[in-house]
Amino acid sequence: MTDPDRGSDSTSDRDDEEFGLLAPEQADAPGDEWEEIDVADTEADRIARRRDREFDEFRKRLKDADQFKVEQSVFDDATFAAIYKLVQDGHIDAFGGPISTGKEANVYEALGSLDGAERDVAVKIYRINASNFRQMREYLEGDPRFEGLGNDKKQVVLAWTQKEFANLKRAREAGVRVPEPIAVERNVLVMELVGLVEDRARRLAEVDVENPETAYDVVSEYMRRLYSAGLVHGDLSEYNMIIHDGELVVIDLGQAVTVHHPNADEFLRRDCRNVAAFFGRQGLDASDEDLYDFVTAVEPEPAGDPDGPDPVDE
Repeated sequence: MTDPDRGSDSTSDRDDEEFGLLAPEQADAPGDEWEEIDVADTEADRIARRRDREFDEFRKRLKDADQFKVEQSVFDDATFAAIYKLVQDGHIDAFGGPISTGKEANVYEALGSLDGAERDVAVKIYRINASNFRQMREYLEGDPRFEGLGNDKKQVVLAWTQKEFANLKRAREAGVRVPEPIAVERNVLVMELVGLVEDRARRLAEVDVENPETAYDVVSEYMRRLYSAGLVHGDLSEYNMIIHDGELVVIDLGQAVTVHHPNADEFLRRDCRNVAAFFGRQGLDASDEDLYDFVTAVEPEPAGDPDGPDPVDE
């Protein structure tokens, strides 16, 4: 097994830019500088209440679209208004088909734009009546960004959506390869689409990892960068990492907590066990205790070191 304190020797031959790694912008006290997230009514709620003719026409057109016919019953007027607002703001130009549907959220392929250029985006729509409401509360309670959050289910889901957006931004700033967050409105999150529906990025659990040692180095470094930025993923496993074009991308950061969350250490140890167990099945002598020590080292390697992790071979 590669010594986690040294990392892979081959990383010095690579540049961060090649693998989509970003220059970190870390705070002096990671986790302390978070601003409280506002879950009050947004412009989408106001649009839904006004219900002018233009919005009503948009809502009817969207509900009649093939990709929404099955799921339309779970969308309230404010959800349609959130999509409407994102269209008005130029973040969504046209909807494609569904990428995934679940109890918690639906994800759609869409066409958006960035700096005037068209790009494919993913639109994640959280259900207000999410079935795992209590599980969401477990990750939100104790997070300094959500002090005073009530028991209202709508507020919890709205907070969760904004939390995922904020976590993605922080992870990107720390140099962790995650989908780029683009915009958030109420319970709708727009982010980079990694791969296409016809060329779906596969989860780490679905691929034959030809170089597990390198992959383990990459995952270990990403965990360490997250931690140094004040975040713990909280649900990291081979099912929340995907491979696309040789890149390992960490996904599903909605539940990620700050290092000051009362359960942060428990969540991190669980992440370490999951990661070590997966790579143990790949033939590595991976230790969850060694991984935990590496991630929480008092003096971690600079996250902005020009020698980034190697790409992951499938």
